[in-house]
Formats: sequence, structure tokens, C-alpha cells
Amino acid sequence: MSDRQAGLNLQQNYFELFQMPVAYDVDHQALDTRYRELQKAVHPDRFAVQGEQGQRLAVQYAAFVNQAYDTLRSALSRAIYLLELEGVEVNSDRHTVADSAFLMQQMELRDELMAVRDSADPEAALAQLLDEARQMLAGLETNFVGCWAARAEDSLRQAANITHKMHFLVKFIAEAEQLEEELLDY
Repeated sequence: MSDRQAGLNLQQNYFELFQMPVAYDVDHQALDTRYRELQKAVHPDRFAVQGEQGQRLAVQYAAFVNQAYDTLRSALSRAIYLLELEGVEVNSDRHTVADSAFLMQQMELRDELMAVRDSADPEAALAQLLDEARQMLAGLETNFVGCWAARAEDSLRQAANITHKMHFLVKFIAEAEQLEEELLDY
């Protein structure tokens, strides 16, 4: 099975692979449907007649499809990928957020998260905290879309800074959801 027969080109961007417009907002149902189609197309059984080389291709294609799917499925990863398509490198591990008000807000959220277990109603306190963090993330996503859409160098730099803030909140929300699971297990 050739690349064309499989419908894959390892040089195309993830949006092209999933036949979607290059945009922050994606249709998750269409994404999931296309993912299943691509998984069938790259299944190793379809490459079995090509021997060892065909099997290697199948693994390579499957890895590409999985990486693309995971990237487009995650709002943060998708935002970073959109910036990379515009030539903007985003490295959350090496970048620090210079917005002191945002950092103070994150410290307050973390303090509140640590205090959840000791509150009178931990589940309600955590639900309120999660709601606040999700609203903050939604606001950042809206700001990202505006900056990314402008495509000017300065606005893309702003969009990159927004992704760093989004990274903080995504991590916080994951930690809060983990605590939520722990509280529900008690």
C-alpha cells in the first residue's frame, strides 16, 4: 500500500491530514471520525503484504496519525501547533511568564487548592475553584484566537505568551481534577 493509497503524506500538516480548516476551534466529532478512518488506513494488517518495510511504514504512519490526533484534540497543544505553523517556537518548559498579576493569581489558586481538603465542604470548594480556573482558561483561549487570527509578529508573540499562561491553567485543572477523584473515592 503506497502513501497515496493510505491517504497519508507525512509532510502534510495535522489539519490537512484530518481534512479540517487550520483553526483553533475544531469539530471534535469530525476529528474523532477521521481518526477512526485513518486508524483503519494505517492498520498493520493493510501493510502485511509489503513485508518488513510495509510494517515499518504502518508503525510510522500510525505514530504520525496518533501524534496529530493528540495535538488537535488538546486545546493547548493545538494552540502551540498553530503557532508553530506560523513559525513561532513555543517552549513552555523554558519560558517564564512575566505577568506578575497572573502569577499572583496562580499562587492564590494553588493556595486555595491546598486548602480544599480542610474546608467545611471540600467538594463544593473544589467545584468552585475548578469553575474559576476553567473560566480563566476560556478567557485565555478567546484572547489566543484573537491574537493568532491577526497573524502579525507582535500578536503572534502575544499568542505565544498566552499559551504559557494556558499551560499553567491546564496543569492546575488537571491537578484539581485529580484531587476531585481522590475526594470522590473517600
